Amino acid sequence: MSRARTEEQNRQKSFTRRALLLGSAKVGLLSVLGARLYYLQVVDAERYRLLAEDNRISMRLSAPRRGRIIDRNGIALAVNRQNYQVHLVAEQAQDVDQTLDALTHIIHLDSEDRVRVKRDIAARRSFVPVRVKDNLTWDQVSRIAVNSVELPGVFVEAGQSRHYPYGPTLAHIVGYVGAVSEQDLTGDPVLELPGFRIGKNGIEKVHDEELRGRAGNTQVEVNAVGRVMQQISRVEGQPGHDVELTLDMGLQNYAHQRLIGERSASAIVMDAFTGDVLSLVSVPSYDPSAFTRGLSSSDWRSLVEDPLSPLSNKAISGQYAPGSTFKMVVSLAAMEHHIGPQEEVYCPGYMDLGNHRFHCWRRGGHGRMHMRDAIKQSCDVYFYDIAKRLGIDAIASMARRMGFGQTVGIDLPSERTGLMPTEDWKLANIGERWQGGETLIQAIGQGYMLATPLQLAVMTARLVNGGKAIRPHVTRRIVGVENITEEVKEESPDLGLMPLQVKSILDAMDAVCNEQRGTAYSARIHLPGWEMGGKTGTSQVRRITASERAAGIVRNEDLPWRRRDHALFVGYAPVHNPRYVCSVVVEHGGGGGSVAAPIARDLLIETQRRDPMDAMPPSPLAGLKE
Repeated sequence: MSRARTEEQNRQKSFTRRALLLGSAKVGLLSVLGARLYYLQVVDAERYRLLAEDNRISMRLSAPRRGRIIDRNGIALAVNRQNYQVHLVAEQAQDVDQTLDALTHIIHLDSEDRVRVKRDIAARRSFVPVRVKDNLTWDQVSRIAVNSVELPGVFVEAGQSRHYPYGPTLAHIVGYVGAVSEQDLTGDPVLELPGFRIGKNGIEKVHDEELRGRAGNTQVEVNAVGRVMQQISRVEGQPGHDVELTLDMGLQNYAHQRLIGERSASAIVMDAFTGDVLSLVSVPSYDPSAFTRGLSSSDWRSLVEDPLSPLSNKAISGQYAPGSTFKMVVSLAAMEHHIGPQEEVYCPGYMDLGNHRFHCWRRGGHGRMHMRDAIKQSCDVYFYDIAKRLGIDAIASMARRMGFGQTVGIDLPSERTGLMPTEDWKLANIGERWQGGETLIQAIGQGYMLATPLQLAVMTARLVNGGKAIRPHVTRRIVGVENITEEVKEESPDLGLMPLQVKSILDAMDAVCNEQRGTAYSARIHLPGWEMGGKTGTSQVRRITASERAAGIVRNEDLPWRRRDHALFVGYAPVHNPRYVCSVVVEHGGGGGSVAAPIARDLLIETQRRDPMDAMPPSPLAGLKE
């Protein structure tokens, strides 16, 4: 018994020791927890209060109102208009497919719409609204409201969309807006807003940042899963700046209507002294609002695959052999190299070089020609002779000064450089040496050479303004930011042309239109004081074979459209005090004098009738005597 009692006493002592130790541990743990709670609730309370507040308050951006695009007279060319959009909240729609089926009876939803909606729902939380369709009519909005009981989770919201009142007439200048792609992201948070659109082409793209504005913000209270409980504050965004263009919308509309009957053509009217582009047209065109609404894949394919390239701005990216419109450049190069305008060349209708014969467009020849008559009657043999004496590099040097073979810097995307070949260019790109006969055909604007309609207009402007390297532009000013026109005026260096030489070229261009036997005489302006000067051009797209020449050349109108010559014309008006210049290119149109010149005539008449520049400064060449 004694032994058993001793063991029991030992167990009780051991239990007591363990109890004491456990009690001490509990006291220590409680002390630690108490100290930590004190630190969190008292010492570090402010920091955690702010973290909790950030978790409760959410800052959300709101899209700013995009600036307008207007013409020089304040006419709106791109604006915002109210856009009703229907949205769907998946968690409120008991059955998304059933709700979309019901909605289809009110608005048109195709398979692409449904796939997009369900994809967006899967990528977002169930309480986040997803756009189903925009650009709803008021009738559709009303019907959705009337049937709201049968459309759980569906609601209509008023937003803004871009609208282009003049559609295809301005598409190649104004451009359009579209959804933000991954390549467009720059770190600006407004670009990540759902449905936000930015400029994708034209002025919308060039001045996107100025037009875009700055985002507003809204503070909202959210719960633990991010659902909005209430709005706390709202700061409106800063609207984008308006962009004023140099265009005269009345003239632009007239030019578009004048060209719309051609299958593929372009025209430019600009001020020779300021570089203001008053009208720029490329046909066929497209509706920029279709991009705002969203193009279907089939609509996009039809635009891209159209052989007439409606998406291409042919006025600045179309590249053509300039034909005889290039002869003024060769004439300037000749005079700079001391070949006087009175030197005569005999034209029998051809020139032989080696074993090859180069023909003039007039089979019987022009007889004796000096520079003025050679330009007036567009004698090829005269320019063959001049080119043979000059060489291609001398011609190319003058051509670059007049704007060829390079971009001239217009403030529109996709301008192309054209091509002004030289001996070095051919060796580097084709791997062959330059041939003398190639110089001859370059002198009449054929061969390798390519020019854009914009470059032809710039060349004419640099003649009219006495040799100033003006840069064409379509932006007049960004309202509230800067005056673009004044900056451009300061960027017009002198090209070093001799005034009397330039005057002799303009006099010859006057004769082209206003003297008998001039190649544009039939297209002359009859209104006294409004007469134009100019130069016709016919650009071959195929080589005329010896057999065709022997049998009698097939007429353009008898050929398939794609094999016909391009028709070109450059002009200026009025001849007594030039101010406005114009270039016209009609693809596969035939003769420049019969097709392109009448279009330019009508455009220059309308330009002078409207007189966008208001007052005509005196020509820098006025009063010069030869």
